[in-house]
Amino acid sequence: MAQATLTKSSLRLMFDNGVDENGKQLFQTKTYSNVKTDVTPDQFNAAAAAIAGLSARPLVSIERNDTSTIN
Repeated sequence: MAQATLTKSSLRLMFDNGVDENGKQLFQTKTYSNVKTDVTPDQFNAAAAAIAGLSARPLVSIERNDTSTIN
């Protein structure tokens, strides 16, 4: 039976970057790589809130991107 092994994880934050001349919503993203793979969702949320507090732009979303190998 195949097994997945989590090898790396990253944190991606999306910030509100205003609107363009056509009224379309603009976003700015920032990705933080090499996040510990055993971090809980609560810890991810706390880290994102701390980082977002340093930004002048409002935080829109938080994403966790995991990479696994299949054995």
